[in-house]
Amino acid sequence: MNSPGFVLDARLAADSVLVAEGPLSQLRLMDDARFPWLVLVPRVADASEWIDLPGGQQRLLLAEVNQAAALLRGLQACDKLNIGALGNIVRQLHVHVIARRENDEAWPGPVWGSGPARRFDPEERERRVHALRAAFGRIDVSPT
Repeated sequence: MNSPGFVLDARLAADSVLVAEGPLSQLRLMDDARFPWLVLVPRVADASEWIDLPGGQQRLLLAEVNQAAALLRGLQACDKLNIGALGNIVRQLHVHVIARRENDEAWPGPVWGSGPARRFDPEERERRVHALRAAFGRIDVSPT
């Protein structure tokens, strides 16, 4: 459930599609077919930094990041997982989880600024979201 006052940033809404609601965050698929790329957006109003979250929510976000990384790794092979919370353009707290391959179009550089996004065709996006949703429930998110 969203915390009072939570509103998804318009740019995140335009660039991604909702996959699932976790205990704390929305799990979203970035609409760029070049990269297996998820974004977690904690449903906490006015949070822009990880340290804006209380300790319990920080641990829960870490568990959700681990879940997203395991989800990507489980759906396809990757050479490296990139995880980052930059927020220089979109201030709302969000964490990127990207499965990278040494032969992807941005390797070894970052995916940001590596050219224009190539949007999923609607059928492929729906297949990807369906596969992510199916796998999402099989991964434990409990912070220990």
